[in-house]
Amino acid sequence: MDLSDKVVMITGASRGIGEAAARAFAAAGARVALLARTEERIADIAGEIGETAIAIPCDVARFHEVARAVDAVLQTWGRLDVLVNNAGVIDPIGALADADPDAWSHAADINLKGVFHGMRAAMPVMIEAGGGTIINVSSGAAHNPVEGWSAYCAAKAGAFMLTRMGDKEGRDKGLRVLGLSPGTVATDMQRDIKASGINPVSRLDWSDHVPPDWPARALVWMCGPEADDFLGQDVSLRDEGIRATLGLA
Repeated sequence: MDLSDKVVMITGASRGIGEAAARAFAAAGARVALLARTEERIADIAGEIGETAIAIPCDVARFHEVARAVDAVLQTWGRLDVLVNNAGVIDPIGALADADPDAWSHAADINLKGVFHGMRAAMPVMIEAGGGTIINVSSGAAHNPVEGWSAYCAAKAGAFMLTRMGDKEGRDKGLRVLGLSPGTVATDMQRDIKASGINPVSRLDWSDHVPPDWPARALVWMCGPEADDFLGQDVSLRDEGIRATLGLA
């Protein structure tokens, strides 16, 4: 897909899916803004991509930081065409009855409120411009309970509803809002899950996880009209038909 002249903002871009997505969008011709709390790492990645990438330190749990990031993108390139809400954490992992309230709340700040903050900051800009695409990185955990993941499952379920709400309220204003459920991906998050030893996901072999460039390629594809049937829904990379469409082995 040719995304020349398009501007893409990606949260959680310092590693895993976010980093792979930044590189994939840049390869498709887009200008890319990388957001993460780890300033040095996103600066390194942006430097490797080149002059079509910028690094913006940002904690998605704080709305004012996300809003400032959107402003920085507009000041740099004058537009925002795509937002990928990717930032997320798996911790705390553990039984609901034993969960630490502060840690649980912090996870919700990132996994749920972080998605809201991105949408709230980007939607008015996109609506004023006549359109745009928002993709929320979802999970099978948004639709099914997974032992030990109460914070993650609850937040992802809420984020899925934000996807549906964004589509319901934004489609007639030119917005394309949809989600990507990537399945289990070979990232540092899976190492944390493996170390926990809780639930069947922690017992998967590393070879069972898909590489980060698979969801990255899916995210690029989802910016085109071929994905319009999934507006307001999650695209699942577990779907063999989707994998075939994307040319994924």
